[in-house]
Amino acid sequence: MPFDGAGPTFRSCACFGPLFLFAIPLSAFAQSVPDPAWLVEFPETNFKKSSITFDEIVTDGPKRDQIPPIHNPKYINALDDKDLGPQEPVLSIVIKGDARAYPLRILLWHEIVNEVIGGVPVLISYCPLCNSGVVFDRRIDGRTLSFGNTGRIRHFDMVMYDQQTGSWWQQFPGEAIIGDLTRQKMKLVPARLESLARFKARAPKGKLLVPENVNARPYGMSPYQNMERAEPRVFSSYPLPARLKPMDRVIVIGNEAWPLKLLKNKKEIEVNVTRVTLKMIWIAGQNSLHDTQKIANGRDVGNVIVTQDGKDFPYDVTFAFAFKAFRPDGIIHLD
Repeated sequence: MPFDGAGPTFRSCACFGPLFLFAIPLSAFAQSVPDPAWLVEFPETNFKKSSITFDEIVTDGPKRDQIPPIHNPKYINALDDKDLGPQEPVLSIVIKGDARAYPLRILLWHEIVNEVIGGVPVLISYCPLCNSGVVFDRRIDGRTLSFGNTGRIRHFDMVMYDQQTGSWWQQFPGEAIIGDLTRQKMKLVPARLESLARFKARAPKGKLLVPENVNARPYGMSPYQNMERAEPRVFSSYPLPARLKPMDRVIVIGNEAWPLKLLKNKKEIEVNVTRVTLKMIWIAGQNSLHDTQKIANGRDVGNVIVTQDGKDFPYDVTFAFAFKAFRPDGIIHLD
């Protein structure tokens, strides 16, 4: 699909057909030492400090911030929206009564939003390749960080950077992997991946992110159509139980995961994670981003709510391969 050239990338411009073969081989452009281009793009980054080997980083096309992060978000009242389908997915956060929703139709093209919600500086992050959408408190050791996109991926997950130190951060765990802040981790903030209709119902005064320029990207259309059905072979390199496919969605809480189809069948599950009792609920009515070209027509993958004593608890709904990539010793509950 020939989208405009403002930040063209394999991951933001590729179109996945029924016989989809992913454009990026697992080892493409991998480096055992820092790529000289990285040193030019990120002169502030301390590449002498790292918790990973450089050959784990893949350059898949884009450069620094060619997938443009959002630093000055624009909102409307959610009830005034006329563009989104009622079941389109949004990443939503409520802090001290301040309710915001971030449509995946926007996040898939920008991946990062720096914002302050209810007085808390937060990072709204979404990686469409692994379907990981999580919110972090972006304060580290008393300093508030602002994030951009390196344009690189590791295990098919976005690698970010902070503007204050140039450290590189893995989106999935919210952990610095290169630079002065290596091994520092951000704190997860409770958020929901839910339909717009459900957000409107629980937060009628909530705000909805809208594009700064509605013509800048084909918002509402997904370049990841058919991806979940095609089962790209590159994702099969991460070993999973026989009953689980790489593109199956799993609910991730810490070092444990539950297949979405398990929760869908049971509708409600009570679990204990690190001595904390949590309730997980599945409710129908949310479009998949990785099914049809028009997001509002995507198949129903349902909504997940995770609570502790009735209050939202942090979780992620991601593809199974991503959980295995970043939690190789993690526990997957199949029953």
